[in-house]
Amino acid sequence: MREYHRPVLLDEVIAGLDIKDGGIYFDGTCGGAGHSSAILAANGSVRLVATDKDGEAIAEANERLAPFAGRFALYRTDYKNYESVLEEEGIDALDGFLLDFGISSHQIDDEKRGFAYRLKNAPLDMRMDTRGGITAEDVVNSYSEEALKRIFREYGEESFAGPIAKRIALTREKGKITTAGELSSIVEEALPQRLRGAACARKVFQAIRIEVNGELEGLKECVKGLTQRLKPGGRACILTFHSLEDRIVKEVFRDLASGCTCPKNFPVCVCGKQQEIEIITRKPLTATQEELRENSRSKCAKLRIARKLEV
Repeated sequence: MREYHRPVLLDEVIAGLDIKDGGIYFDGTCGGAGHSSAILAANGSVRLVATDKDGEAIAEANERLAPFAGRFALYRTDYKNYESVLEEEGIDALDGFLLDFGISSHQIDDEKRGFAYRLKNAPLDMRMDTRGGITAEDVVNSYSEEALKRIFREYGEESFAGPIAKRIALTREKGKITTAGELSSIVEEALPQRLRGAACARKVFQAIRIEVNGELEGLKECVKGLTQRLKPGGRACILTFHSLEDRIVKEVFRDLASGCTCPKNFPVCVCGKQQEIEIITRKPLTATQEELRENSRSKCAKLRIARKLEV
């Protein structure tokens, strides 16, 4: 079978999940099922529920997971809809879950999807779920200059958000911006000469992709809710690929790992807050040099792991 997507930090994820006999696991971003298939292969008694918004990913996952028939269920939906999915499966609590927030190699390399700034003729789409919703072309051509500036600054952490947004607004007055190549050129023209180059549009493309797919909306609540769904001893494994996601995961884990928040001079606790998790990775795990050599796209990956406590 062709490689749809190479899973990142695969060994570390499987070790981090600490897979148990008869366990129930959730892969909220299954992609081509690289991690999902490894979870099912790790123990013949486990059950897996997985989700993904991308129809092509679901088709690939169904094919790859065929040898594990009867032990998995796939849903084409956003992982943030985990409550309805778990209810449909009759699942109250999990032994572990994985969220991999990276974009898949297949999505990056597929020109018709428009995720990559280096594919010059790609249409500006960037939707994970192609069944509806706004596209990158909609964002670039219809958002106000101020809205674009905000998106580039907040979601892309782009220092030149203002000049880039202004250049886009001026350019689209002459006609629609429709391809990745056009957008990349506009971004490059808006930057100082010293910063121009092949990857100078990376942050802008990231920001637009996040906006199109609502990637940060409800993320904090989802990570917290899934972690609280774990059985005692259950594991949360979360792979992030940029600082915005990682910051949210880090903050949620820190909050759930803290106990009483009452002032130190209080004789007894009145807040009632209890520590819910133990953070396994005080510093996130990153790709080894060997993995980096084999898969350069793993260089930004950070894996955070937590274990649910008895509360």
